[in-house]
Amino acid sequence: MHVEQLYTNCLSEAAYFIASEGEAAVIDPLRDVDTYLKKAEEMGVTIKYIFETHFHADFVSGHLELAKATGAPIVYGPKTKAGFPIHEATDGEVFAIGKLKLKAIHTPGHTLESTCYLLNDEEDKPYCVFTGDTLFVGDVGRPDLFSGNMTKEELASMMYDSLQKIKGLPGNVIVYPAHGPGSSCGKNLGPETYSTMAAQAESNYALQDMSREEFVNAVTSGLSTPPAYFPINARINKEGYTTMDEVMGVAMQALTVEAFKDKVAGGAWILDTRPATVFTQEFVPDAISIGLDGRFAEWAGSILPFNQPLVLVTEEGKEEESIIRLARVGIDNVQGYLDGGLQAWKAAGEEIDMIIDIDADELAMDIPHDSRLEVLDVRKPTEYEAGHVKGAVNIPLDTLTDVANIASVEMDNNLYIHCAGGYRSVIAASLFKRQGYDNLRNVLGGFAKMKQVKTMPIVTPKVEV
Repeated sequence: MHVEQLYTNCLSEAAYFIASEGEAAVIDPLRDVDTYLKKAEEMGVTIKYIFETHFHADFVSGHLELAKATGAPIVYGPKTKAGFPIHEATDGEVFAIGKLKLKAIHTPGHTLESTCYLLNDEEDKPYCVFTGDTLFVGDVGRPDLFSGNMTKEELASMMYDSLQKIKGLPGNVIVYPAHGPGSSCGKNLGPETYSTMAAQAESNYALQDMSREEFVNAVTSGLSTPPAYFPINARINKEGYTTMDEVMGVAMQALTVEAFKDKVAGGAWILDTRPATVFTQEFVPDAISIGLDGRFAEWAGSILPFNQPLVLVTEEGKEEESIIRLARVGIDNVQGYLDGGLQAWKAAGEEIDMIIDIDADELAMDIPHDSRLEVLDVRKPTEYEAGHVKGAVNIPLDTLTDVANIASVEMDNNLYIHCAGGYRSVIAASLFKRQGYDNLRNVLGGFAKMKQVKTMPIVTPKVEV
């Protein structure tokens, strides 16, 4: 028996590869499926099934790509309506994978078709359960994403019933969820990517004894606004998408400087995927920074319009990776990349731009002496409320897609932009730059560094005694 978690940090996403006696199955695959095909080849197994726990909202799944490559059926749970052929499992249906048995358990609540899969070992004993977005480590899936006209309260009530179906599993059964810490598919996922039923029964708030009303209130309270691209990805997963071969055929075009400029003149946006600390030093004017070194795909999906053609500036050798990671969230309209990167741009004598980086202690020194200084905090509201610089304006990064939010900031002010650590602030600074703002600084190390400066005027919540 082989059970392997394949975890992708920038999406907080877990796919799974199961194998036994020459047969295999993949659960919740990413869109770029070469990893699963290579693993099957190396292990000498045939992929027999592709299981999906639900229609994912935070990434484009690889179900269609993998089915095309292997001929394996795509299995979804009950009540699934898709724009392509699937095997709609019945509640309790069992699938054989070599000497293993995988049982579908319909667990609606996160979505209507959400289904967990219980794996029994060679001795037919429960070994692990793949819970999708129904049960996370320390949390459950949010009930407010993609389920037609149902309210989050109605879906949460369904989840209450669904959890009763898996709460009785033996304590040693491993819990393998579809996501780990940082995912927006739940409220506050724990730091681990897997657990056990016993550990979750003890520590997960959603598995404690409570009434239906108490559960609904607990699950639906405190939900943040989901990323804007979630309904787009859910629709793509339900209806189908362009193959990766077609995407790569267009996107992997090496553009000369002149061809690159022609694409931009024709309406393409420039996306720079180099690290944030490199981007600020020099970049092609009007480029948007989303570095591969952070939660790239998530922010690309949140910031970039899906109908907008893109051209890329990347580090040498990072062109294909940039395109694949964009495709993971359904951004398929890449029209090529700058051949030779920024060095080619500079060698052609083209203009470059920059963003000034400053240390946190320099900001602290400037605050008392600059009447036009404005601190822009682009963290989430919850982060801001937990502590912020006195007088700082909170404009969360995901709201800067609305140009009106950028325009609300006085252009003549001296803007100091920060986030928690320095990644999001550079994205934000590039968006302000693109709208013509020049009087701005990026605070290196973000709020983490700012808290360490004794003279920094920090506001923290009052603790009631």
